[in-house]
Amino acid sequence: MSEIPAKATGSEDPSDGARADAAGDFARAVPGGAAEAAAGGTADGTTDGPADDEADEVLGDTMWQSSPPGSIYDYIKAASFSIGADGLVDQWSLRAEQIFGISAEQAVGMDPIEAFVPADRRESGQRKMAEILDGREWTGLVPFRTPASGDAGEGAGDSGSREGLAEVYVMPTTTEHGERAAVCIVVDVRTLRTMETDLAASQAIFGQSPFGFLLIDTDLQVRRANQRFASIFGGTVDDHRGKGVHDYLPHAEAERVTAVLRRVLETGDSITDMHVTGQVPGSDERRHWSINLYRVHSGSGRPIGIAWLGTDITARRAAAREAAAARRNLALLNEAGARIGNSLDLETTARELLDVVVPGFCDLATVDLYQGLLVGDETPPGLADGSAELRRVAFASAVADAPFAGGPAPVAVGAVHHYPFNSPCADALRTARPQHMPAEDGGLVQSTLAVPMVAHDTVVGLAQFSRTKGSEPFGERDRALAVELAARAAVCIDNARLYRREHERALILQRSLLPPGDPEASGLDIACRYLPGNAATEVGGDWFDVIELPGHRTALVVGDVMGRGLRAAVAMGELRTAVRTLALLDLEPAEVLSALDEIARGLGTPGGVQQATRTARQPRDADLSEVYLATCVYAVYDSVTRRCTFANAGHLPPVLVEPGESALMLDVPPGMPLGVGGEPFEEVEVELPEGALLALYTDGLVESRDHPLDEGLQAFVGALTDPSRPLEDVCDHVLNTLDTHHGEDDIALLMARVQGLPAESVGDWTLPREPRSVGRAREYARTQLVAWDLEPLVDTTELLVSELVTNALRYGEGEIRLRLLLDRTLVCEVWDAGLVQPRRRRARDTDEGGRGLQLVGLLSAGWGSRRTPRGKTVWFELPLPDGDTGLMDPAEALLSLF
Repeated sequence: MSEIPAKATGSEDPSDGARADAAGDFARAVPGGAAEAAAGGTADGTTDGPADDEADEVLGDTMWQSSPPGSIYDYIKAASFSIGADGLVDQWSLRAEQIFGISAEQAVGMDPIEAFVPADRRESGQRKMAEILDGREWTGLVPFRTPASGDAGEGAGDSGSREGLAEVYVMPTTTEHGERAAVCIVVDVRTLRTMETDLAASQAIFGQSPFGFLLIDTDLQVRRANQRFASIFGGTVDDHRGKGVHDYLPHAEAERVTAVLRRVLETGDSITDMHVTGQVPGSDERRHWSINLYRVHSGSGRPIGIAWLGTDITARRAAAREAAAARRNLALLNEAGARIGNSLDLETTARELLDVVVPGFCDLATVDLYQGLLVGDETPPGLADGSAELRRVAFASAVADAPFAGGPAPVAVGAVHHYPFNSPCADALRTARPQHMPAEDGGLVQSTLAVPMVAHDTVVGLAQFSRTKGSEPFGERDRALAVELAARAAVCIDNARLYRREHERALILQRSLLPPGDPEASGLDIACRYLPGNAATEVGGDWFDVIELPGHRTALVVGDVMGRGLRAAVAMGELRTAVRTLALLDLEPAEVLSALDEIARGLGTPGGVQQATRTARQPRDADLSEVYLATCVYAVYDSVTRRCTFANAGHLPPVLVEPGESALMLDVPPGMPLGVGGEPFEEVEVELPEGALLALYTDGLVESRDHPLDEGLQAFVGALTDPSRPLEDVCDHVLNTLDTHHGEDDIALLMARVQGLPAESVGDWTLPREPRSVGRAREYARTQLVAWDLEPLVDTTELLVSELVTNALRYGEGEIRLRLLLDRTLVCEVWDAGLVQPRRRRARDTDEGGRGLQLVGLLSAGWGSRRTPRGKTVWFELPLPDGDTGLMDPAEALLSLF
């Protein structure tokens, strides 16, 4: 409400009409609905009950009284101040402090023209002030600015000057001494314009909103509705005033909504997306609405009702149901894709189809396949009239002891039968189109679909889907889904028919062609590719392998059995197995190839290697000679020294790409192919720099009928131009650059990037041949493991190191060397100059010794020994603490030895 300073006593105007005129001028200054609200009405011209009575009381009585909460003055917040005879401010209200940001202590005594009016308007302001002090009333818009904080002093509010626009009503008065003065009523125009915007927004919500909008009062009755709401529920906007939710909703739904409205009115908590169900006048259709509720307050903060915003979501609910049905069908198709076709067996595939559709899609189902297809005929013998013999291969039911009404009598699983020419099932087989079969009177089934199983334009059988009474009948969407399910199963069944005879052969080749899983190696980044020469049979003689060796070493193998076909693939599998077996013996590369040569010579002889030696001078069958000759390159890489030892048996040379250098072919002496015999193999040791790229390959990559070998080798070397790229990308680039689609021979490509073991991952010590070396070895091992944060392995490693060093002192020769290697596992090696290899034996209960290597075998993940150029190396390997392999407790291991 406005505040009138007590010091302003009255106007010189003898009539009381001056005050009424002033009030009328002020009311005209309030834009739009604000002016009407100031007169006691609402923005739309309606009155508010008690406010009208109070206005009449004010107009009929000369007594001033306070405005009730929720009046227009809560929004306008009119302020007042008075001007003395000297033209200076002598009274300053609290509302004036809020509008101008100047405290009363600072404002009293100010010249309002000098303090608030801009400099270019002060002259006209002074003239207007003189007129006012002469007794003239005045009202109008006055631009003003508030003094900066430095001018206004403490309590001014804003830190700088602020400009604004005020509507001022000035009423002349006289002081108690008879001097002329003035009382000023001020309204901030920005507040009025905000009210105008708010009223326009309110009118837009009620008049233009596409959503149904209600204003519900505290008695839970409609105070106001917009046109959208009235268009849905009929009548005019005024017809809905005073109604409650029971007038629009069923009783139970209305009670629920009423309880929610009371809770919103009491707590002030808003409600979002509350779903309400009902009917509109003149329609029996159930409608669904999404309702948002929130409490509405007056300007003073007093709750005056609830705002109701409703949206018709009937179509959205229907679309959601349709989408849910589509999602269910899609989920069924996804399940079918995952579960059907996991076997190459015809009957199993049919049962997988029924496992998917019963009970998720239907209650009963059967699958019939052509009898000729099941007995292995090349082409299904289905007759054009659909009456060929079929065998029932699968039946499923979600109803206990329920027969399938597909004919005069139920057909047992495994029985051979045929459908009459005029039956819907025969028609479905004949036309390759689904048929809907009507329900039989008194039967259990109410709806059946007979769907032909079509694969590659060929009908291979018939699937029938039935729903019992009480279930929803099949619709068009169900028909399309049934066709899709049957088609997927038919393709899988046809694939089983086409490839069943090749199944075992494919399994053999899949086991022998490639190493299992992705090859991994210590100190090497590995990538590999294999392309069969004949994509239809996937039969060939090329192979590659990556074999982990003790001491974080790796064997890389690439080989090629001469010839092609199944016999070459079988020979390749035998040689690959032999290579892995020889690698476990930790032989030198040349020794591995020598042993392979003997094995290859014995492959084609029933008596094996010995018989092959005796008949070496006799002519051998040309076909066998072609199949069992092979080339191979065998390389052993040491990740600690980054040295790689090569041996070659008639194979193409490896290619090395050093960082910053061009690719080059290593000069590895090519020996005789495996199976020829009689010639030793040479070894070449090469130190590989960090980041170098090593490529091993077969001749199918670089040689074809259209590209000679020399040309292919040059193209291969030229393709390795950017070895820093990821190895997988390098392999793809090589295969895309070279002619790899000729189909004349298999292609094997093995690429490795050198990533040597870091120096901090290696611990190497030399120990003298004295008893104290055992303790020193334990101390070295303990210190190194602590530095590697491997404290859980300290006790086990110390015990095993002690055993190996003790054995080296007792049975070995020369200085002892202890080496610890940390990579994916922990490897400990003990070197000495002795040539005698340790042999594990089981000690008897009465033996005092002989249990050291037994203990090593119990506590380690693996152990062994290998020959070196200067003696031997005994090693053991421990998994890291975060690995999956657990170790036996040392105490339990010791007790288990006795």
